[in-house]
Amino acid sequence: GREVARSLRWAAWTLGFGLGGFFDGIMLHQILQWHHLLSLVDGVDRIAEQIFWDGAFHVLMYAITAAGLWLLWRARAALPAVGGRRFLADVLLGFAAWQFVDVGFFHWVLGIHRIRVDVPDPLLWDLGWTLVVGVPPLLAALVLRRGNGGPGAGRRAALGVAVAALIGGTWAALPPPNARTAVVMFAPGIADGQAWDAVRAADGRVLWRARGVWAVRWEGDVRPAPLRARGAWLVSSSSAVAGCLAWAAA
Repeated sequence: GREVARSLRWAAWTLGFGLGGFFDGIMLHQILQWHHLLSLVDGVDRIAEQIFWDGAFHVLMYAITAAGLWLLWRARAALPAVGGRRFLADVLLGFAAWQFVDVGFFHWVLGIHRIRVDVPDPLLWDLGWTLVVGVPPLLAALVLRRGNGGPGAGRRAALGVAVAALIGGTWAALPPPNARTAVVMFAPGIADGQAWDAVRAADGRVLWRARGVWAVRWEGDVRPAPLRARGAWLVSSSSAVAGCLAWAAA
């Protein structure tokens, strides 16, 4: 009925919004490395803290995308009636919505970062990103909404979007290129002095620590083996894992 169809629209919008966030984080935080989530926030200037909050952002995108997948599963019976074109249009609307919310709210209202923070005129980069990444999916969505798609197209479109969400989530959990910083959690009972000794034995240096969560940096390759041999449960360069631990340590 109408309620199921409405749930399907919400599923598509939510999945598109989450995919937009994953695309933002993967491209701008990890690949291009043009900014961190809190690049322009006073007092958050240590790289370990920036990585933590980038990870917290990805954790939020995981939650939004998981909600979209759950809504999609609940409303799967409506897929044949809606059709692939309409479903993809709603996904693209959600994707475009993230780009406009990010630039309009997080960049211009809150001012916590810009598309590029190391350029003389960041406004041009904000506008350029919106024109290149935000406007095309919006226009494509308007075109796709004029049709519905053939029988079975809704299921195929939904499957494709679900796979894309899973790929995006997996990619977001990978360490940034040339990562030299890792988040370390030691086993209960490991004293601070033992943890310091473990970091020194691994040729690392401590950047940040809070409630058993340590941020460690290496000049060369990350060396997890000496840390694990001395009681480390987790050694991860993934910003998503860092975000989970950041919330736990807050």
